[in-house]
Amino acid sequence: MTFVMAGLAAIVAWILPLRWGVLGFLGAALGLFVVHFAALSAMGFEGEPLSESLLLFGGSWVAYFGFNAQVAYRAFALSALVLGAVVVWRMGRVSRA
Repeated sequence: MTFVMAGLAAIVAWILPLRWGVLGFLGAALGLFVVHFAALSAMGFEGEPLSESLLLFGGSWVAYFGFNAQVAYRAFALSALVLGAVVVWRMGRVSRA
């Protein structure tokens, strides 16, 4: 999942209009994080169905989503690095031209 998200980050960074600047970069990073969080939440804990995943968290949706947000936050470093590297590389090419 982490490598899929890193690949998606590279694609988003490649098609992101550079005129959007920092706000576009932050929006792209936030969008990728939300997609990563949603994918982790939809898959359930360790691939278990959602009903069984909720049993592990005492039936609490807040605890389940909080756990998935923490996992997504920790796994997002590679995606953010790829997104930033591609955007900075593209900006460097534009500034030299």
